[in-house]
Amino acid sequence: MRIESPLLHRPFRLRLGALFQLFKPRVNALIVFTAMIGMLLASPGLPPAARFLVASLGIALVAGAAAAINCLVERTIDARMARTRMRATARGDISSAEALSAAMVIGAAGLWLLHAFINDLTMWLTLATFLGYAVLYTAVLKPATPMNIVIGGASGAMPPVLGWAAMTGGIGVEPLALFLIIFLWTPPHFWALACCRRGEYALAGLPMLPVTHGVAFTTQHILLYTVMLAAASLVPVSLGMSGAVYLAAVALLDTGFLGFAIALRMRYSDRLAQRAFAYSIVYLTLLFAALLLDRLL
Repeated sequence: MRIESPLLHRPFRLRLGALFQLFKPRVNALIVFTAMIGMLLASPGLPPAARFLVASLGIALVAGAAAAINCLVERTIDARMARTRMRATARGDISSAEALSAAMVIGAAGLWLLHAFINDLTMWLTLATFLGYAVLYTAVLKPATPMNIVIGGASGAMPPVLGWAAMTGGIGVEPLALFLIIFLWTPPHFWALACCRRGEYALAGLPMLPVTHGVAFTTQHILLYTVMLAAASLVPVSLGMSGAVYLAAVALLDTGFLGFAIALRMRYSDRLAQRAFAYSIVYLTLLFAALLLDRLL
């Protein structure tokens, strides 16, 4: 007798919505936004609209595929954590075959768009970013070392480089400066979250820094990386990529981030760590928005 999975009987609309959530749309939006800023900064004027939209779509599809693979690989870990237990793969709302198939289809579509309509450099860099996040970070580094986010953060820092390559066909010092900013932003961003969720990470068996080395050690490193980030955020000014508008905005943003980092070091609380995590997202969004605004003005 043939036994059918109950997953097959779920309404198609609900399964489609669950699949969409696997692509982490909110995270993906920030990825695509920073890639778009890279494209706009790389162009002397406004970039060709069709090229801009196709490159953005290609990068978004591959980033979504990487997110889905992340959810698939970590489905058992996600089920143990309050923050992630509602993901479709953790709940069993979507089968592993469905998640993998969707990831492969949209990932392949994104790479094809970049190959066919943009350039091969962007395609290969995007593929390397996918492998760095979905394989190196998710499957190898995250369960193996408390420095996972430092090493794996390189993948998350790539979007401005991808956007720059999509418009110019090459890589220069300017996109590498944007890469450095996101690379240094990633550890304090994730460590703030890991501090206030350290109990969940410990239960899931993940060696996040506050689990293996404690909150005091982690907040010390949050402060260290935030200081380096503040210095790196000034590099676009030194390179002539931006001027007074960006400098004024980033000075305020850095002051806020440093204030949170110092406060976490001096008087840590989970509530403060949650606020620092939320601010870090605002920080990166406004920093890249300031880069664009400075360019337009």
